[in-house]
Amino acid sequence: MFRYATTEDIPRIVDLLNSAYRGERSAKGWTSEAHLIAGDVRTDDANVLEVMQRPGSVFLTYLDDTGRIQGCVNLQQHDRGIYLGMFSVEPGLQGAGIGKKMLMAAEEHALGAGAPAIYMYVISVRDELIGWYKRYGYRDTGERVPFPEDGLSGRHLRPLEFMVLEKYLAGGA
Repeated sequence: MFRYATTEDIPRIVDLLNSAYRGERSAKGWTSEAHLIAGDVRTDDANVLEVMQRPGSVFLTYLDDTGRIQGCVNLQQHDRGIYLGMFSVEPGLQGAGIGKKMLMAAEEHALGAGAPAIYMYVISVRDELIGWYKRYGYRDTGERVPFPEDGLSGRHLRPLEFMVLEKYLAGGA
């Protein structure tokens, strides 16, 4: 089941994002960035609240039958289209189809918002993840964006940059 997050969901979203991307817990899944970025923190409550409060920003969550959040994605309306970020699935459940369902729901949200496209930043050396997005119609725009260390999300273990991936949506404005 999908629903939009509220501020009450922030602690669970933070825990989910940190467990999916950083530290030992992330090793259960294939989206871990622990080999690229040191530390156990991807985000914190204040950062998620700030992102949640941006105009045109929502967090879409995927819940199990008990109402526990097992996945989330942040979607932000921009002139270019919908920016997709903070996409995560509980590490032990990755590979079970939740990510695919969430990606489809994100695209439905974008179409409902009249967006012509969805775009995202992916660390350029994440070949397996980039391949996964490409299988669902996302393409490399050729754009590269610096990935500076921000004092929150961990020290980079090597120089990193983002690749911009984009998918044009049928029926978008």
